[in-house]
Amino acid sequence: MSAVGHAPPPFFKRGPAPLVRLAFFVSLSLILLIADLRFHTLELARMAVATVAWPLQRLTWMPIDAATDFGAYLAMQSTLLKENEDLRRRQLGKANLLLRQLHLEQENKRLRALLDMRARLPVEGRIAEILYAARDPFSRRVIIDKGLQHGIGAGQAVVDDIGVIGQVTRVFPLTAEVLLLTDKDQAIPVEVQRNGLRAVLAGAGAGMMELRFLAANAEVQIGDILVTSGLDGVYLPGLPVAKVVKTDRDSAYSFARITCAPLAGVERHGLALVLGSRTALPPQPDEAPATVEAPGRSKRIKTKEKAR
Repeated sequence: MSAVGHAPPPFFKRGPAPLVRLAFFVSLSLILLIADLRFHTLELARMAVATVAWPLQRLTWMPIDAATDFGAYLAMQSTLLKENEDLRRRQLGKANLLLRQLHLEQENKRLRALLDMRARLPVEGRIAEILYAARDPFSRRVIIDKGLQHGIGAGQAVVDDIGVIGQVTRVFPLTAEVLLLTDKDQAIPVEVQRNGLRAVLAGAGAGMMELRFLAANAEVQIGDILVTSGLDGVYLPGLPVAKVVKTDRDSAYSFARITCAPLAGVERHGLALVLGSRTALPPQPDEAPATVEAPGRSKRIKTKEKAR
């Protein structure tokens, strides 16, 4: 029990009152603020604290930086993949345009050659495009995009800028069928350009042709150029047809076997020139036959004209 008039001792030692401590620290803060603001007294302390806290600050920011870098890497990877895809697509598009341009340049070159061929030939011609080959695998026929509506008729010759390709065999309203020279059912009268020897050139299939019914001792050599003779009334004379590539002369046979390769793009080009029908040239005034009249008859005609 406590004595009368004495307070019991406190269990914990008490310091200054809270209000006093608040006033003290507020005053100290104001003094430090004013001193640092006016005299920069805490600059060294601030630098020391920043130096000590820098590793801890970097350690704290490392997960954030790693997450940011990882996100940037993924975004960059996606961007690069997209750019590569766009570049590849553009490259393919440009490659398509480049190939198309080369194809158009080749077509323009062939068109100019065909137009020059049409200008050189004494008959009318019409440029046609080869659409597709016939469905019969045993024949060499192609379909062109010109028919009866364009003035195409059966029997017309078909050439390109080099020489003869074939002949129109069937005509439809908008298309026509062309029998190529390499077909086994096709034959064309030709002559050797070097010596004028006439022969018949027939298709042998597999893109080749052969001269038929020539004697074993016929004067035909490898490399000779064969041109149309014009005896059939279809092809103009002098059109290049084929080139002799192989000769087989066996004394046991009466005829020589001569293999030829077509000069024109029989199975390559996509454009052709369909020649018009051959027409006889009108006689020139100087070539008109002179008529001789009997003297007696001319006199009688003159007397009748006077009587009239």
